[in-house]
Amino acid sequence: MQASKRLLAALALTVLGSTAQAADEVVVYSSRIDELIKPVFDAYTAKTGVKVKFITDKEAPLMQRIKAEGQNATADLLLTVDAGNLWQAEQMGILQPFTSPVIDENIPAQYRSSSHAWTGLSLRARTIAYSTDRVKPEELTTYEALADKQWEGRLCLRTAKKVYNQSLTATLIETHGAEASEKILKGWVNNLSTDVFSDDIAVLEAINAGQCDVGIVNTYYYGRLHKQNPDLAVRLFWPNQTDRGVHVNLSGIGLTRYAPHPEAAKALVEWMTGADAQAIFSGTNQEFPANPKVAPSEEVASWGTFKADTIPVEIAGRRQAEAIRMMDRVGWN
Repeated sequence: MQASKRLLAALALTVLGSTAQAADEVVVYSSRIDELIKPVFDAYTAKTGVKVKFITDKEAPLMQRIKAEGQNATADLLLTVDAGNLWQAEQMGILQPFTSPVIDENIPAQYRSSSHAWTGLSLRARTIAYSTDRVKPEELTTYEALADKQWEGRLCLRTAKKVYNQSLTATLIETHGAEASEKILKGWVNNLSTDVFSDDIAVLEAINAGQCDVGIVNTYYYGRLHKQNPDLAVRLFWPNQTDRGVHVNLSGIGLTRYAPHPEAAKALVEWMTGADAQAIFSGTNQEFPANPKVAPSEEVASWGTFKADTIPVEIAGRRQAEAIRMMDRVGWN
C-alpha cells in the first residue's frame, strides 16, 4: 500500500513537471518591428511548443524598464539593433553572460560580446548608396573619400542622433584615430546637399529624386525599398575593399540579469542562431545571416559579395560617447 502511494506521488510529480515544462514561455523585450520578428518566434513555437511573448518599444525605454524591474523581472531576453545599444545594456548591468558551444559555433566572435553578454542574430552593412543616373561606380572608393571636394553638394546623410551613424563613426575613430576621423566627418558635413534626414529610406528616396548623388545607408532599408520599387535608380557600393572593408553592424539579443525562464531563453537564443531562424531573418528582413553557414536570401545575394571590416562590433559601444561628441563638434545634427 505504501509502495503504491509512493508510485502515485512519483507519477503526479512527473505529470506536474511535464505540465510546467509544456507551459514554459519566454518573454522578449524587443525594439524590432513586430512583423520582422514574429515569423521567427512563430516558427520556434511550432517546433518546440514553447510560447514566445514579445513586447515592442524603443530600445531606451525597454532598457530602463528592465533596470527598473530588477529582481521582479518580466523579460527573459532583450532584442535590439546595433552593437552600440547592446553594449550600453551590458554596461547598465541588465544582462547576464552565458556561454554556449552552439552559439560559439554558429556566430563568429566579432559579432558577439567578448564577455558573452549578447550575441548577434542578423547583420546589416552600412554602406554607400549612389545614383545610377549621375554616378559611375568607378568614381567611388571609400567612406573617407566622400569627404573629398568631388562630392561637395552631392552627399546625403541621416541624422547623427541615430545609433547607426554613431557606430560607423566609432569604427572610424578606432581605425584612424580622433584627429583624422574628425577631419573626415567635417568633410562629410561640408559636402551635404541638404539638411540631414530622419531615416535611411528618406536618404535613398532623396538620391532617387535627384536631391543628392550619394549617401550612407543600412543595406536592409535598400532591400525593402528596392523590393517595392524594382526600378529604383539607386544601387549599393561596397567601399574600402582594398583596406579595412565595409562597416557591418547587427541586430542582437542578450539574456536579462534576472530572467524568469533562463534555460528556456537560452534554448531560444541557440535556436535563433541556427539555420532555420537565420533563413527567416534573411528572407523577411533583407538582412545578412550572422551565421556564415547560412546563405542570404536571393534579394540580398543579388547585391554581391564584399569584404567586411573585422573590427569587433562591440567597439561601436566602447567608443560611442566619443563618437557622439565628435559628431556634435563638426555640426552633424
